[in-house]
Amino acid sequence: MTAPPVGSETAVSQPVVSLVGRRRPVLITGGAGFIGCHLADRLASQGEPVLVYDTLARAGVEANLGWLRERHPALVSFARADVRDADAVREAVESAEAVFHMAAQVAVTTSMVDPAEDLAINLLGTFNVLQALRRRRQPCVFASTNKVYGKLAGVDLALHGDTWTASAQAGGVSERQPLDFCTPYGCSKGAADQYVLDHAASFGIPTAVMRMSCIYGPRQCGTEDQGWVAHFLLQALAGAPITIYGDGCQVRDVLFVEDAVNAYVAAWRNIGQVAGTAFNLGGGPDNAISLRQLIAHIGRLLQAQPEVHYAPWRPNDQRWYVSDTTRVRHALNLPPPRDWQSGVALLLRWFQDAGRGHDARRREAARG
Repeated sequence: MTAPPVGSETAVSQPVVSLVGRRRPVLITGGAGFIGCHLADRLASQGEPVLVYDTLARAGVEANLGWLRERHPALVSFARADVRDADAVREAVESAEAVFHMAAQVAVTTSMVDPAEDLAINLLGTFNVLQALRRRRQPCVFASTNKVYGKLAGVDLALHGDTWTASAQAGGVSERQPLDFCTPYGCSKGAADQYVLDHAASFGIPTAVMRMSCIYGPRQCGTEDQGWVAHFLLQALAGAPITIYGDGCQVRDVLFVEDAVNAYVAAWRNIGQVAGTAFNLGGGPDNAISLRQLIAHIGRLLQAQPEVHYAPWRPNDQRWYVSDTTRVRHALNLPPPRDWQSGVALLLRWFQDAGRGHDARRREAARG
């Protein structure tokens, strides 16, 4: 079959790319998404040909794809296709040197509304990728989630000021924490997580899993359902209220996107040493913040405190989650992550430079 030039868009049913200098591309499913586009940019900047495989269903990701094509016209190619299409997945995987599987339904709230679609994308889509990998056993790094640990019912919490704390878990949640799937999203991602690890054990496919906490940074399309750091900033820039579900004292560790990309690339480069391993990936205890702490920091940056509204807790929301990043940092020799205060300030400047505050105000006015 004749392949189109690298940098071109392929048909949905034919995600085939030409090989630059006879080199196979790195396949990134969900490659136009927030983390995926940063990963694609990093790899292309290092001279790797990249195949971005994406449905472009999420609002805003077409701009990410355009940014990638402008920066790397000779190295980034694109297939508009769905991971639920087993034939398209197989053809893309067979053309690839390695796979980063980022494509997913990413919101707990959406999974509660349509659990069937959540299952089809997150679990069956992942199974399609794994089945295709069995032909050539290329390396695969999978984007999982901290939601595989459920509500952490066995962790004792105490409220101190504006944060929930877990004194017995000062170092965070390690990979030894028992899995406890809840919500359709947690079940689909958790099952996929286990399938990915089992394919290393059962079929010798070199896979690794990243159980991510909250990743944030430029090019993030933050919404109320997913990407809360970016969402809070966009609401504040628009002069619109921020709705907090719960008491606002819930804590997450946040990680700047460049640091997340460091981990993904290092996992691939060292896949021979880490195959079959799951890593908790987040900012760790030094970058653990409550929702209220983030809002107060945004207020300091903008010199005006955002308006905050409160609503009931959402189903199975974790009051506290902080990653113990000891395993991932030691295994992959990662540098210390960016501190959250400077990372949030950097993201705010990016939104301002990109005119996102103006765009958000216009959307709010239209809704009003």
